Amino acid sequence: MAHITEASERPILKSKVFLYVTEFFSGMSVMAAELGASRLLAPYFSSSQIVWTIIIGTIMIALALGAVFGGRWADRDPNPDKLYLRIMVAAVWIALIPLVGKYLILLISGLLIVTVSTNFLIIAAFISCAIIFVPPLFLLGTVTAGLNKFATTSLEDNASVVGRLSACNTIGSILGTFLPTFVTIPAVGTFVSFLIFSGVLLLIPLVYFISIKAHRVACAVSAVVFIATSCVSPLTGFAFWETNLAYEGESIYNYLQVKNLSDRTILSTNVLFGVQSVTMKDPGLTGMYYDTALAAPALADNAESALILGMGTGTYARQLRQYYPGMKVTGVEIDQKITDLAGRYFDEPADVPVSTYDGRAWLAASHDRYDVIMVDAYQDITIPFQMSSTEFFSMVREHLNPGGVMVVNMNMVSDGSGSINEALAGTIASVFGHENMLTADVPNTTNRELFAKKSSGAGDGDTADGGIPSSDMEQVSRSETLQDTTYDRTGSASLESYMGEVAGRFAAVAQPTDSSLILTDDKAPVEVLGMRAIDQLIAEEAGPYREILQTEGIGGLLRAVQ
Repeated sequence: MAHITEASERPILKSKVFLYVTEFFSGMSVMAAELGASRLLAPYFSSSQIVWTIIIGTIMIALALGAVFGGRWADRDPNPDKLYLRIMVAAVWIALIPLVGKYLILLISGLLIVTVSTNFLIIAAFISCAIIFVPPLFLLGTVTAGLNKFATTSLEDNASVVGRLSACNTIGSILGTFLPTFVTIPAVGTFVSFLIFSGVLLLIPLVYFISIKAHRVACAVSAVVFIATSCVSPLTGFAFWETNLAYEGESIYNYLQVKNLSDRTILSTNVLFGVQSVTMKDPGLTGMYYDTALAAPALADNAESALILGMGTGTYARQLRQYYPGMKVTGVEIDQKITDLAGRYFDEPADVPVSTYDGRAWLAASHDRYDVIMVDAYQDITIPFQMSSTEFFSMVREHLNPGGVMVVNMNMVSDGSGSINEALAGTIASVFGHENMLTADVPNTTNRELFAKKSSGAGDGDTADGGIPSSDMEQVSRSETLQDTTYDRTGSASLESYMGEVAGRFAAVAQPTDSSLILTDDKAPVEVLGMRAIDQLIAEEAGPYREILQTEGIGGLLRAVQ
């Protein structure tokens, strides 16, 4: 076939409309892939600002390199066939991501977890994003320069051509931003969303090559690969190794996984880290941090009302209803899909009102006060920064009755200078006063519960209803005090006994120093601090396997994990 040097030699390109259509769908596919990248990585690495930064930075690098090389290739060999072949390869690559991407992520994570000592999540997320998303987005980055070369017929209208191409790309990018977030991902999930946008993109080179009757084999192979991955990809989920999932799906905010076990049903929003909510099939304690948090109603002067920020599927509400049946409980949960699952799988009390709202925004709009406020809001595995600042905890304090208690699930046991727990404890102490605070680590978990009490107002040592003195929280180190209050209010001998054990785990909170990091709305680096804590946990868990790898090699490591 003769060498093609002019786009005008291809009839489909003579009107230039097809070039603008190509630019439109190219821009849409780039943004759809970027949104899809965040959802593909989130179940494994979280959707924190750090992960988003890695995604955006990596993709911008790919697009920048694509623009540079796309311009060079267009100048050296202005052949539109090669441009549309690159688009075809990019479309097929994106179509394969839902089928292959999750396996690559776990392979990369498995290799790094035994070789990397620090910044595991950052490095693993960066390498995963680079391997999975850089190649197709690099190819799509070459599109604009190539189309500009083919669309320009004279220097007199070159600027207008560039402007129209830019407008088409931008409009496509706008749709590629809104459609995945608000339409396709909530409706059909991340995997099918990849297939929808890659399929639309694939149509562009297929129409081009069919119109000129060229590269028929490439078209056939691309179509077969797309159809095959479309049939197979939706059959496996993010946690493809799980066999007993009652539900796996996605919402606007989260990846959601419900697992049905013999003694409990659990909800996870992250494949690799932790349990978000749980319901026990038999009445009693859960064995999780919710049990320790049940000390809050006993620490408060009264136990008549409770607010739960981060309701989840209502685990804490169920525990309060079980042991404090007369308590009025209110919940706030930002994810409506989680609230729906709570009623379907977790027996959430039907008479507990749950507002679908951001916890802080809900507080700002409410004037009610409570005896207990549970703060258990997490964005995957990190605390939302707006719910970790002095401004937020001041709002919580304002919504407590005199003598009321706030309990915060700090999630990760991370101590020492510069740790997230030091920052959180210091921040809360700046609002409540360190003498009004206690912490308790939860056995056999990575959780720590922090209790902060609001002064009763009548006097530092005054109490009501048998509660603990407002400004002397350290008195609860005497287990009989907490036990007596618990039994008086609940009549439960089992909870009374457990509260004695909780009291033995109480620790005072040190007064913040001048060097302590106090989190504010302006400065709350919770993602960075949280990642450090996770690195520490991963290092502790992976340490033995690293030693085996160093001493016995890969063979020894494989034997150890079998």
